[in-house]
Amino acid sequence: MKQKPLIETNPYLRDPEKLRKLLITNVSSSTAIETGASVESIARMLEETRNTIPLKTTQRSSR
Repeated sequence: MKQKPLIETNPYLRDPEKLRKLLITNVSSSTAIETGASVESIARMLEETRNTIPLKTTQRSSR
């Protein structure tokens, strides 16, 4: 049985605004651990790039 992708089954990921907010939270906290910068500064930087870098969804490989 073929499983549906998580983005189709998780209600938090269906809403683009919630998806973006959760993604920024996840990336900023992980980056803060790796770089030592504050989570807030990284999240602010990611929010500022909202209009300059579009969020892309990738196609799954057919392999």
